[in-house]
Amino acid sequence: MKLRRGRGHETAGLPLTDRAGKLASALDVGGEQLDPSAAAQARGVVQRVQERWAIKGSRTVVALAGATGSGKSSLFNALVGEDVSAISPRRPTTAEAGAAVWGEEDASELLDWLGIANRHHVTATADNVGLDGLVLVDLPDFDSREVRHRVEADRILERADVFVWVVDPQKYADARIHDEYLRPLRHHETVMLLVLNQVDRIRQEGGVDQIREDLRRLVREDGAGDHEVLATSARLGTGVEELRARIGEVVAARNAVEARLVGDVRTSAETVAEGVGESTPAFDDDAHGQLHQALKVASGVPVVLDAVQRHYLRQAAAQTGWPLTRWLSGLRPDPLRRLRLGDDTPGPTGIAPSDVRAVLGRSSLPAPTPAARANVQLATRQLGEHAGRDLPPRWSEAVLEAASPREDNLADALDQAIVGISLRDRRPFWWSVLGVLQIVLAVVAGVGLLWLATLAVLGWLQVLVDAPFWGPVPVPLALLVGGLLAGLLLALVGKVAARVGAQRRRAHTEEVLDDAIEEVSYRHLRRPVMAVLDRHEKTRQLLIDAAS
Repeated sequence: MKLRRGRGHETAGLPLTDRAGKLASALDVGGEQLDPSAAAQARGVVQRVQERWAIKGSRTVVALAGATGSGKSSLFNALVGEDVSAISPRRPTTAEAGAAVWGEEDASELLDWLGIANRHHVTATADNVGLDGLVLVDLPDFDSREVRHRVEADRILERADVFVWVVDPQKYADARIHDEYLRPLRHHETVMLLVLNQVDRIRQEGGVDQIREDLRRLVREDGAGDHEVLATSARLGTGVEELRARIGEVVAARNAVEARLVGDVRTSAETVAEGVGESTPAFDDDAHGQLHQALKVASGVPVVLDAVQRHYLRQAAAQTGWPLTRWLSGLRPDPLRRLRLGDDTPGPTGIAPSDVRAVLGRSSLPAPTPAARANVQLATRQLGEHAGRDLPPRWSEAVLEAASPREDNLADALDQAIVGISLRDRRPFWWSVLGVLQIVLAVVAGVGLLWLATLAVLGWLQVLVDAPFWGPVPVPLALLVGGLLAGLLLALVGKVAARVGAQRRRAHTEEVLDDAIEEVSYRHLRRPVMAVLDRHEKTRQLLIDAAS
C-alpha cells in the first residue's frame, strides 16, 4: 500500500502534542482507577512523543523487521547497495541493529536516542536518489532464540517511524508476527509496508500472487489495514527498486514521524480506555431517597420532631391554658432541654446555647440503634453500588469507597448538624391574645368570688346587703361561674389550636432538619462520590480526544 502524503487521516484532528497532552492528563486524572499496565505503557508513549518530537532534524527512521530466515538483512544490503549487514547460513545472524544513513544532515542525536551504534553513511548515487533523510535500520530477528536479540528488536520497533515487515513464503502466516506485532498496529496503517521476500523460492505457477493475497487478507483481519504486498527477492534483485521507491515516498512526505506517534497515542488511549466505562452513570433517585431517610432515623430526627411538637404544646399550655391549672405544665420537663436543644436566646454575655453545644460537641440525642446503623450502611452501599453501576471494577470500587465514610465521622457530622440548628421560633401572636383573655377572665372570676365572699361575711355579721341580679342570676355568681367556664372553654380552644400549630411547627422543623441532613449527605457521601464520577467522566473525555 502506498503511504499517504502530507497530513493524512491519522494526523487529522488534534495536533500530536495536544493528543499526547490529553493522554497524559487522562492518566493523571484517572490515577489508580486505571489499569496499571496500560497506564505505564501509555506514560511510555507520552515520554517517547516528547523525546522524539524534541529531536532536531527531519529524518525518517524505517525499520526492516522480520523473523529468522526472512532475508531482511539481504534485503537491507540490496537497498543500501553494498554489503553492510552480515549474512550467513548460521542463524540468527544479526545480533545488534545496524543503521544506514542517507543525506548530509547530522543523525547522531537520533541514532543515539535509538541506541544504534552500528552506523553506515550511504554515499549518494544514481540508485538512491530521493532517499535523502532516510535512516534504514536492520533489526535483529524478533523471534530469535537469543532473548537479547528479541529485546533489541522490540526496543527499536517502539521508536521507529515506519515499519517494513519482511516475511518469507514459509512463515508469512506465523501467529507471532500477527498476534504480537501486526494486530496492535490498528492505527498505523499509513506507516507500514508489507514485503514478501524470497519469492524466487516459489516454484508453483501463480503461487506468488496467491501468497500475497493470503498475507493481505491475514493483515486485514488483524485490523492493521488493507495493504498491497510487495514481492521481492534480495538474491535476484526482484522488486528491490519498487521497495526503494516506496520508501523514498515515505521520506519525501516528511509526515511519518507524526503519523507513527499519533498512531501510538491513539492505540494507547484506546487501550487505557478499556478500563473506563462507555458512559458515566448518574445518581439514582431511589437510592438517594433511601439514604436520606436512613440518615434521618440514625441522626435522631424523629426524636427531635417529637420533642419539638411536645415542647410547642407545653409552651402553648403555659401561655394559653386555664390559669388555675397552667402551672402544672411547668412541672413537666422541657423535652428540648433534655436533649440540649431548644431555647437559643443569647444570654447577658451574648453567648447562645447553640454556641455552648458547638463547643461541648454532642447533644443528648440517643445513639442510633443497631438497626438504624445497619440501615445507614445498607443505604450508603446501595448509593455506591447504584452510582458505580456499569463502571469497570476499579472505578466501581472507588465509588463504593467514596460512599462509605467512617461511621463515627458520619455520626458526629449528623449530631453536629442537629445541635447547630436553632429550634426556637417566634411565639405565635394568638398565644398573647389568649393569654391576656385568660387573665381577664381569671380577674372576672376572682372579682365574682371576692364579691360573693364579701356578701357572705356581711350576712354573717347580719348586715343586709342585696346583690344585683343579671336576670335570675346574681351578678357576683355570674362573674365567678362565667369567668371559670369561659376560661375553661378558652383553654380548650387554645389546646385545639396548639395541636394544629404544633403540627405546623413539626413540619417546618422537619424541613430545616431535612436541609441539614441533606448538607451532611452531600459533604460526606454524595460529594465524594460525585468527585469520583467527575474524574471518570473527565478521564473518559480526555481519552476520547486523544484517540479520536
